[in-house]
This record gives sequence, structure tokens and C-alpha cells, in this order.
Amino acid sequence: MLWAGRMRLGTFGILLMLVHASAACEFGPFPYSTTGIVCRMTKPAALLLNQETAQVIQAAFRNAKFPNITGERSMRLLGKVAYELTNIQVNDLSIEQSEVELKENDAIHIAIKNVTAFFKGTLTYGYAGAWFLQLFHSVDFEIESSIDLQINIKLMCQKDQVAADASDCYLTFHKLTLHLQGDKEPGWLKQLFTDFISFTLKLVLKSEVCNEISFLAQVLANFVHDLAANFVRDKDISVDISLASVPLIKANYLESHHKGLVLYKNYSDVFSDSVFSPSLLTESRMLYFWLSEHILNSLVSAAFLDKRLVLTIRGEKLQALFEMEDTEAQRKAVQMIFQGTSYNDSVAKVWSLAHPQISLQPEGTVVKSLVAVEVSIFPLGEEPLMVLYMEKEITVTIQAAYAEKKLLLHPLDSRIEFKVFKCTADPRGNDPSIRNFLQTMISVVGIPEVISRIEPALTSLMNSKGLNLFEIRSPEIITRKGYIIVQLDFSFPNHLLLDFLEKIL
Repeated sequence: MLWAGRMRLGTFGILLMLVHASAACEFGPFPYSTTGIVCRMTKPAALLLNQETAQVIQAAFRNAKFPNITGERSMRLLGKVAYELTNIQVNDLSIEQSEVELKENDAIHIAIKNVTAFFKGTLTYGYAGAWFLQLFHSVDFEIESSIDLQINIKLMCQKDQVAADASDCYLTFHKLTLHLQGDKEPGWLKQLFTDFISFTLKLVLKSEVCNEISFLAQVLANFVHDLAANFVRDKDISVDISLASVPLIKANYLESHHKGLVLYKNYSDVFSDSVFSPSLLTESRMLYFWLSEHILNSLVSAAFLDKRLVLTIRGEKLQALFEMEDTEAQRKAVQMIFQGTSYNDSVAKVWSLAHPQISLQPEGTVVKSLVAVEVSIFPLGEEPLMVLYMEKEITVTIQAAYAEKKLLLHPLDSRIEFKVFKCTADPRGNDPSIRNFLQTMISVVGIPEVISRIEPALTSLMNSKGLNLFEIRSPEIITRKGYIIVQLDFSFPNHLLLDFLEKIL
């Protein structure tokens, strides 16, 4: 029976290696060159997440499907004693201590000490004596065990995503006691069963618990991947987070490198000149995200193609723009543009004429865009009339921050260059006062108004992906030439653990 069990485990191991080999990823000679996104989790974050390892291990024990255990043994005077343990399941479980260590270029080592587990089930036993006396009996049993558990989790690439291999799993039994019918002081027959059942029982428990842990480790890896993929997807726009290289395990951090190619309908993204280097990130914070300038440009291009870079302003918002100051020049410009029509009967439309260009610099994110503005009025009883049309190239530098679960965008400076200017009140463009007023208005309140619309839209989008459920501490958004770094600390994301446990239970 044991030989057959070993054969099954050996066959399973061979199949597992074949699966790993067939699903292995291929990377070019310079994988960093195609890296668009990097995620680095440092050891403090690993220690924090390890605090809740007990719940996952408990799920592994409770989810494990223990097979029936059968056997027999020849005893002098008694003849053959046969037994069968059925309906084995975890009755109670507690974990005293869990430790994690990052073994460089090897594995995540998790040591779980003093796992006290109680199993219950039914024991059926019988024997045929020398005088042909046969006796069979069934009793409920309880197994009390004290176990140390060691797991070495290796990170690899399968199907272009992070995979966790927890097959390197060991159980050390410090105690394994069989109690029958609740009796804590077994007699000689009960002790007999404990002696020759324990070895087989240890093998079964180790096999099933370790298999379940390995399964849960991969389910957890898939869960995190799906969570990340959903976070960078909105309708037809998404980001390819396929791995660009094999995940790294260092003594002080874990790191994964992703392609970060933007996907949108027939839009094709190509990227092969990444400036990423591991030295660009430090180890002082719990979590780091590195993003290339290319990703932001591709996302903005996809948003442009999806016709998302359009803004309509009317009513009080329109009034606030054109009445930012009460001067003679302002009153003259308003009268010439709106011709006495109320703001409620007027509308301004703002949209990008071409793909905006983004350049990441130490001073902030520089956005350059060719923008059109169209103002129309709707006089009572008359046809709508376009009274103002202009095209202008706007360059603005923006600094970003995240506080109180909101994205904050702060414009530092801007440059405006008119390309086209048409106003029905001044068709020849002889009066520069309108253009001068509009240039000032756009700089002082127009650009901040557009940004004030972008802030809540992006915040709402991120919150729809669950970002507001995280307790993020002291986040920093740092721009450098060609890339951006987001670094932060965090509290344990209990909602993710609950979602994961609900998924597997």
C-alpha cells in the first residue's frame, strides 16, 4: 500500500515537472528593456502579510481532503488485526507562531511552529483469533497532533504570470495521539492502534496538507494577478501585465517586472527601450511601483482614441470661468462673445485634437496637448450659434499626490500658444483684448478647471477598483526623467484576505 502511494506521488511529481517545463516563459537576452511596470515588495511588507498566514494555513488544513486509511497487522495470539479510519476531518486548529525569511535567489521560507490540530473520524477494527473468534467494532476517534510546518515557496513564470510553487513542504510531528470515544487514557488495544497507525497517518497528513498548501499558494498567486489585471483595466482600455522577466527573490525584497503594454481595440503598443534598473528603487518603504513614461503616453493615446478627452462646461461653471475678475476688459469680452445670452443658454466644449504628449521630469509631469475650444450660444427662438472657436497648444507641468484616499493634481506652470482663433464678434481679429482676456482666463482658471474634473474622475476610477479599501500610509509620487515611482507603506488589507478566503471556502 505504501509502495503504491509512493508511486502515485512520484508520478504526480513527474507530471508537475512536465507542466512547469511546458508552461515556462521565454524572455529575451535583455528583459529589462521591455519592462514597463515594476513591483517591489520589501521585507517589512512580507513580515506584515505573514501575520495573517495562520488564516491561510488553517484554510489549507480545513480544505484538505483526507482519504480513508486502511491497514492490517499480525499479532501473536490475536491473529491479524485490521483497521480502517474514515471520515477524517479537522475538528480544531490553532497556530502559535509564524516566521518568514527571504532566501536570496531561492525561495520564500515560511516556518510555522506549534500547530495544534485535532482530527476526528471513525475507526473500524477487527481481528481473527487463533480460535477463529472474529470481532469487529466501530468507534469515533480523535487525533491530537502537534506539528511544525516548513514551506519554501519558489516564484516562477507560468503562462506569462507569476506562479508560486510550494511543493517544498515539510511537516514535523512532535505529538500524534489517537483517542477513542473521547477516552484520554487509552488501554493496551488503543495504544496498539496508535503505534502502528501513526506512521501511515503521518504520511497521509503530510501529503494532503502540503498538496492543499501548494494549491492555495497558486490560487493566491492567481488571485493577486487577477486583482492587478482588473485594476489596470477600464472598459476597452487595459494594460498587459505579462511578465518581462523571472520574478526575483532578494534578501530584503521581492520584485516582479511586467511588460506594461497598453491594449485598446486595434491599437498596437510596442516598447523596447525601458530605462529601468534595480538601483532606481530603494528598500526603505514597504511597497514600490515603477512605471515608464511610455505607459502614461500610451494610456493617454488610448483615452484619446476612445474619445474620453472631451469636456463640456455650462451654467455656473461657465460663468465662473468668464467672470474670474470684474474688469472692463472682462465685461467687454463677455459681451462680445456671448452677445447678451445667459450662461445657462450657452455651452463650451473642450477636446484634444491630437494625442497629448507626456514627458516625465524631476519637476513633475509635463503634458503637451493641442486643444480645441468651442463656445456656442442658444438664443431664445433662434438657431444655435458658434460664437468662438480656437485651437491652442498648451504645455502644463503637473505634480501629483495622493492623500485622504484622493488623487491630487497641482499645476505648476503653463504655456499657451494660439494656433487658430475665430470669434464672430471680431471676424478679422483686429481687437486683441478678447484674445488677451482668454489667454489669462485659460491660464488662471481654465487649466485648473480641467484638472479639477480629471482629479475626481481618476479617483472614482481607482476607487471602483477597490483602492479606497487599502489603508495606505505616507504615499509619495516621485517623477524622474523618463519614469515615475510610487512608494508607500500600508496596513494589512483585511478585505483582500476575506475576499480570498471566501473564494476558496
